Amino acid sequence: MASFKERIFRKEDPSVYEQKDAHLSRTLRVRDFLALGLGTIVSTAIFTLPGTVAAQHAGPAVVISFLAAALVAGLVAFAYAEMASAMPFAGSAYSWINVIFGEFFGWIAGWALLAEYFIAVAFVGSGLSANFRGLIAPLGLVLPKSLANAYGTDGGVIDLVSVVVIIAVAYLLSRGASEASRVENILVIAKVLVVLLFIVVGCTAIKPQNYVPFIPKYHLNPDGTAFGGWQGIYAGVSMIFLSYIGFDSIAANSAEAKDPGKTMPRGILGSLIIAVVLFVGVALVLVGMFHYTLYANNAEPVGWALRKSGHGVIAAVIQSVACIGMFTALIGMMMAGSRLIYSFGRDGLLPRWLGKINNKHLPNNALLALTIVAVLIGSVFPFSFLNQLISAGTLIAFMFVSLGIYALRKREGKDIIDPEFKMPFYPVMPFLAFAGALIVFLGLSTDAKIYAAAWFIFGLIIYFCYGMRNSALGREKEEGKDVG
Repeated sequence: MASFKERIFRKEDPSVYEQKDAHLSRTLRVRDFLALGLGTIVSTAIFTLPGTVAAQHAGPAVVISFLAAALVAGLVAFAYAEMASAMPFAGSAYSWINVIFGEFFGWIAGWALLAEYFIAVAFVGSGLSANFRGLIAPLGLVLPKSLANAYGTDGGVIDLVSVVVIIAVAYLLSRGASEASRVENILVIAKVLVVLLFIVVGCTAIKPQNYVPFIPKYHLNPDGTAFGGWQGIYAGVSMIFLSYIGFDSIAANSAEAKDPGKTMPRGILGSLIIAVVLFVGVALVLVGMFHYTLYANNAEPVGWALRKSGHGVIAAVIQSVACIGMFTALIGMMMAGSRLIYSFGRDGLLPRWLGKINNKHLPNNALLALTIVAVLIGSVFPFSFLNQLISAGTLIAFMFVSLGIYALRKREGKDIIDPEFKMPFYPVMPFLAFAGALIVFLGLSTDAKIYAAAWFIFGLIIYFCYGMRNSALGREKEEGKDVG
């Protein structure tokens, strides 16, 4: 019988994951991953966060906040690219850390990401619902409050549109990753085009005086948060970072990539670079069109700025395409989330039926579980207080992956393949990626850290009461000892 310490540090053999994931079809190409990453990263945040962060924290210096957040995300993305190239397994950080540091630490990293996917799918479903209802309202089509809002919110019982949208995306994904990717590619192109349309049209309404002062003087907001100075820029970084974490959705599907040694780095880094250019462009134009104070408490700053500038038709077009484009974020997050849950089931840390694939080689049981939980969170229960938990959990996983590069390098070319892509400026860059993620994490609100701690305590209970006892790796190790 293995000791407690042996159970905690037991590591999975990478060849075992290769065998377990061999049944997943490798059909996704670079363009599919670029679309997947852009579809997840360039979501509703690009139309809301630039104005919100400018008004609440940074003023015109919101551009610096976006660049600083992008720098940290970029450092971590290099670590992700090497990990995915060396270990193209389903489950991204969970599977990598399981191999590098051991099952317990893999569980912590995976559990952190699971919070992101559960809540992010629910949030996007709810956001799409709100935008859709806003679009049909002028036509006289209004849902009763009981079917339009989450339970206990403004007379709501269930958010019906959110339910339908999440189930529709789940049905699309259940038919195969390649089919979902075709839809994703088309919608992402449309979404990028409307972002570029806003930048071009918005440039005609820029007033240079709106950029002065570029970094407002520091003071505290009434709620105690920072505004202006480097403190406001830092507060903006922690708020904005959520926008860039979508590249994990690419890595989670690496077991379905063609030639992952080339495909994964290009997809991860390429999608992030394009997204950064678009985010910075929107932020720069938006704060130039109107004084940043006018975006306070504005849920749709991009549409508002266009209408105030006399471009009402373009505003309507952008809002319509943005609404449709939210499907791309749902596709990306539900693909990644279902592959993560599949990985847990594959390894016995959650019920094994979650790790089964159907006759089309798809993890549809895991997809069903994700869909049910996301529907419950997003359409039945109020969940606004959990918004920063997405960033908190993901940042913890990012720190694990960044430090994992040091352990990975020692095994590359031995029991782990020597990847075609490697993180540059080793050993400095992995440390910078870890430090950057830690700094962003420390900038999150106290509530976010408390909610993250509660989620991890819940995860530890599940692991010690179920996962450790039913672990496939644990049984393999015990059987190996018995045979010896």
